[in-house]
Amino acid sequence: MSGMVILRAHSSVVEGDARPPVILVHGAANSGGVWTFWQDELARRGWSSHAIDLRGHGASAVAELGTTRMADYADDIGTLARTLRQPPILIGWSMGGLVAMMAAPACQAPACVGLAPSAPTRTCETSVPLRVGVFGPEEYGIVDRDPGRQPAMPDLDRDERLIALESLGRESRFARDERKAGIVIADAPCPILIVTGTADTQWPRRRYDDLPFGTDHLEVVGASHWGLVLNRRLLAGMGSAVGSWLEKNVPRRRR
Repeated sequence: MSGMVILRAHSSVVEGDARPPVILVHGAANSGGVWTFWQDELARRGWSSHAIDLRGHGASAVAELGTTRMADYADDIGTLARTLRQPPILIGWSMGGLVAMMAAPACQAPACVGLAPSAPTRTCETSVPLRVGVFGPEEYGIVDRDPGRQPAMPDLDRDERLIALESLGRESRFARDERKAGIVIADAPCPILIVTGTADTQWPRRRYDDLPFGTDHLEVVGASHWGLVLNRRLLAGMGSAVGSWLEKNVPRRRR
């Protein structure tokens, strides 16, 4: 367990709605600001949302990011969930999708959506070394802060790329090595929807063919890995499809 943690979240609250709130979980070397457009879309559809900055990311502090574990990130989601009026829906992108699945049981989440999530495994490879330390977005191919030179973001416009670049930060190597070794989740903690993009070379649809449990699936034509979270031209369609899935799988609580 890492040291003292101060968590921050970007909240968008819709008054008078009986539906569960949504916690949005960002990816590795990233922060909650990456959910800007998703929060606008969710609010337009009547959903309250809270985009967390995981410990050591964005405005959230931690004493030692280099020793932070995936379980610590899942604990952060649980900490935020306990402050909400009812158990939240969890939506996570990339690493955050796996964190959401890990956190779902403790949060009593009624549903979980993963946007090209890091995939859970059936077994853990114990021979993989778990190293203490931090790294930056350069390990994901982002070596330049010029929005015009971002090959990892082919479907984002300049403004979207600027938000992506602003959201970047450091990441725990220990947590990344844990993902390489394998995070075991034996059973689906709740209904799960996996969303992938046809232009995502990092986490294409086929990488989810051997999950340890059943999921529903949505494929977004033309979306890159970054496009799933920041492409405004695709967001209305994604928001509609995800919203319809949530309405089907999450009963609305009576006021």
